Amino acid sequence: MNLGEMTAVETAEAVRTGKISALEVCDATIDRIEAADGPINAVVVRDFDRARAAAKALDANGAKGSDKLLIGVSMTVKESNNVAGLPTTWGFPDHANNIVDKDSVVVSRLKAAGAVIIGKTNAPVALADWQSGNPIYGNTVNPIDHSRTPGGSSGGASAALAAKMTPLEIGSDIGGSIRVPAHFCGVYGHKPTFGLVPGKGHDFPGTDSLDSALAVVGPMARSAKDLSLTMDVIAGPAEPGMKPDLIAPRFDTLADTRVLVMTGHPLAKTASAVSGAIRQVASDLMDEGADIAFEGPTPDLVKMHQTYVDMLTTVISRATPDPRGTTAHEWMDLMDEQMRVTRTWQELFADFDVVLAPTLGVTAFPLTDEPDWNARHLMIDGEKTRFGEQLVFAGLATFPGLPSTAVPLGKDEDGLPTGVQIMGPPFGDRITLGFAEQLAAAGLTM
Repeated sequence: MNLGEMTAVETAEAVRTGKISALEVCDATIDRIEAADGPINAVVVRDFDRARAAAKALDANGAKGSDKLLIGVSMTVKESNNVAGLPTTWGFPDHANNIVDKDSVVVSRLKAAGAVIIGKTNAPVALADWQSGNPIYGNTVNPIDHSRTPGGSSGGASAALAAKMTPLEIGSDIGGSIRVPAHFCGVYGHKPTFGLVPGKGHDFPGTDSLDSALAVVGPMARSAKDLSLTMDVIAGPAEPGMKPDLIAPRFDTLADTRVLVMTGHPLAKTASAVSGAIRQVASDLMDEGADIAFEGPTPDLVKMHQTYVDMLTTVISRATPDPRGTTAHEWMDLMDEQMRVTRTWQELFADFDVVLAPTLGVTAFPLTDEPDWNARHLMIDGEKTRFGEQLVFAGLATFPGLPSTAVPLGKDEDGLPTGVQIMGPPFGDRITLGFAEQLAAAGLTM
């Protein structure tokens, strides 16, 4: 039994049926981290002794035969998620000794479902980059090419998954921070509908558990089924007794689906390897009998992006020494525009089940020490482009609060993964996840 190749679903089933113990899973996961993580630097906070104790307790209390969804699954979580007894720093040296005393809501739900948290993975300062390095823990590299970024801000998570150190992760996303690392490392990630998964305990150090506008917490894994299983565990309001009202998929097979395909954006260049992979999966879907369209009644993408940037800048400036001075009325104007955009997307999804779009317009780029996004550039098909332009792809789903599932499609000529994000209507998480599972079952993903 090769635990490094097993998904979370398979691991839980093996523990549940008594083929392996929770402790054996934990020890094997620790062994993989110790063997592989040295040059990658993904799992930067390690809690191995307490993890072994937790796994022993699961075995002693009946892991075999348990109905807990994640029974015996050893996993890591992004450093920004609170785990009692461990530091939550968001990469800020001033918060290096910020040892928290309570689990986040998501971490507590994972533990209640039988998961064993063995450590935390790296992220950039303030979770504000598509790289994952900071002064406390250093840089994380892409396991596929150590000269390149694993993405960010959940880059430690994607690197740990891609290197098969862990089968399951929890990341967060406000500017593509789940989807971009998944895209760069060839794994799966799900940005939930805004508000579906509680953010309590995923807080900027020193704040009081106020959910940030636009930001979400969600799962990352090496299979679409693992994303769906984990969403069953972590989704739902923080208040007890309340259940999310999720929309069920209208389709049973890929042949039943109505798909809008976007291969680019008017404000950013898309590499031919990225757009080509999306065109190929669209062609494959046509062969499966899906109804494919390349044009649809989307919102004004240019105006939408500018409003997204204005809202995002206001939110993330809280972590800077010079916060943006947005007035209350300006903020309400942004929220009005957000509602108008969300309504337009909802109307579009009356005619389409999902929208396929680039997760990012490039594959994993070389690591850089340049902190200023305005001073960075990307070479795309031989053309020098502005780094920050690529934020348009994250904003497609983030600004209107839509669910988006990132799936790997293949590799470019340099062997770097490329993929697509699957967007659905608000609270259509089961739709995008179900579509991802069907793509995988049809052999259309990497």
